[in-house]
Amino acid sequence: MNYLSLLLPDFILIACGFLLCRLTPLKRQIWDPVETLVYYFLFPVLLFHSVTRAQLDLGTAASLIGTGMLSACGAIALSYGVARLPGVDGRTQAAAAQVAFRFNSFIALAVATRLGPEHLLLTAVLIGFCVPLCNVAAVWPMARHAQVHVGRELMRNPLIIATGSGLLFNLLGLSLPQWTDVPLTRIGQAALVMGLMSAGAGMKLGELRAAKQVAVAMLLIRHLLAPLIALALILVFRLDPTQAMVLMMFSALPTASSCHVLAGRMGYNGSYVAALVTLSTLLGTLSLPLAMALLAWTH
Repeated sequence: MNYLSLLLPDFILIACGFLLCRLTPLKRQIWDPVETLVYYFLFPVLLFHSVTRAQLDLGTAASLIGTGMLSACGAIALSYGVARLPGVDGRTQAAAAQVAFRFNSFIALAVATRLGPEHLLLTAVLIGFCVPLCNVAAVWPMARHAQVHVGRELMRNPLIIATGSGLLFNLLGLSLPQWTDVPLTRIGQAALVMGLMSAGAGMKLGELRAAKQVAVAMLLIRHLLAPLIALALILVFRLDPTQAMVLMMFSALPTASSCHVLAGRMGYNGSYVAALVTLSTLLGTLSLPLAMALLAWTH
C-alpha cells in the first residue's frame, strides 16, 4: 500500500492555506474566524457523526480498546515528562504536549478504508474511545499553566462534548434520521478541508527555533516511541493480525490537524503548534510504512 498517496492530499491542503495567507489578500485576519468555525462547529459535528455511525461491539474490540488506550497513556506520560528536561519552557511544553499523542482521525479512517471493512470498524471504535482520553490529556496541562479551572475547561471543550455524546448516543442504540447523513457528511468534509488549510495559514516554521528541544522531543514520541510502545503491547497481549495492524497504524499516524486550534483558543502559541502539525504530517509519510513493515517483520 502506498501510504504517501494517503498523506499527500492533506499536506497539499496545508500548503494551500500557507500560500493563500502569504501570497493573496486572504491574510491572517481572515483565517482566525475560520479556525473558530472549525473548532466549535465543523470538527465536533464530524466527530459526533463518525462515532454515532460506528457499529460498536465492545466485547470483540475489548483487547484493541485496552491496548490502544494503554499505548496512548504511554505517549501522554512521555510528553508530560518533557517538562522535566532542563531548559524547557513550561507553557511551550503544555501547548506542544498534545502533538505527541493526539492523532489525525481523517488519515486513520482513510488508511483503514483501504485495509478493509473490519479494519475500518475497529478503527472507528478506537477513535471513539481515544479521542476523549487524548483531548482531556491535551487540555489539562494548558489549563493548569493558564491557572484556569481544569474541570470547567474539559466540560466546555467541544471535541470532548461531541465525542462523549456520540458514544452515549451509540451505546443507547439511538440512530440519526437518514436525511441527516448527506449534510453531516458534507460538514465533515468541510471540517477536513478548512481545518488543514487554516493550519497552513497559521504556520510559522521560524518559531520552532525558539523551542527546538520541545519540538524534537514531541515528534520523537509521536513517530518513534509511540509505535514501539504499540508493538510491545501487541506482542505482550498477542493481538490477532487485524487488531495488531489497526493498533500499529494508529500509533504511527500524524498528529491531529486541530492541535494548533486548541492551543490558540486556550491562549497559547498556535503558530508554533501549527508548525509541529505540519512537520508531523510530513513525518507520517515515513512512520506509517515503517511501522507496518516493523509489524510484518515481527510476525
